[in-house]
Amino acid sequence: MKHITVGDLMTDEVVSVVSANSFKDVAKLLAQHNISGLPVLDNEDRVVGVISESDLLVRQTGTEPATRTSPEGAGRPAATTAGEVMSSPAVTVLADETVSGAARLMKRRGLERLPVVDEEGRLIGIVTRRDLLGLFLRPDAEIRRRVVEDVLVATMGLRADAVAVHVVDGVVTLEGELERQSEIPVLIRLTEQLDGVVAVMSHLTTRFDNGRLRPPERTAHPMW
Repeated sequence: MKHITVGDLMTDEVVSVVSANSFKDVAKLLAQHNISGLPVLDNEDRVVGVISESDLLVRQTGTEPATRTSPEGAGRPAATTAGEVMSSPAVTVLADETVSGAARLMKRRGLERLPVVDEEGRLIGIVTRRDLLGLFLRPDAEIRRRVVEDVLVATMGLRADAVAVHVVDGVVTLEGELERQSEIPVLIRLTEQLDGVVAVMSHLTTRFDNGRLRPPERTAHPMW
């Protein structure tokens, strides 16, 4: 089954800065483009860090250790460039990563956006939580078609009408009778993995439980 990837949803026109850009330049770009963060690049367009509004606020309010008035931090110059303010190393994602994989990474790291890079780490786009959420706006009719054509027919080799598929607001309900008990979890798992599916409700039954089958007992034949 073909899944929508990060590359399908990313924005390829990315506002970025280099390490030498000033603190003020970064603040201006965030305000001008109404964005909450941007990647920092080296001279070969590789992503070396990310700057968010919170990074700038930390510096502005003086809560970053290097700017505190303390014996250790006394006399240190305030951070004035993107390279000094950025969070590094940057958390990035490849364009061929699945949307679900990118979403899990964002949630695990508490991020709002991910720079998209090529195999060499060069910036090619950016994807945000809003971009990923847009996937769940996929029409119910399209989701149902994918369940029938991609899951039932193409992957599991079943008839298109083997299971009744109903989709409402991204929630898929499966009803019907399958041949084997082992097919139910497979069908549910494959359906859950489809792009745009919010949840799967199963009302499936089977003709027999192949997990409980026993090989036929051998009948002893007399030796002649």
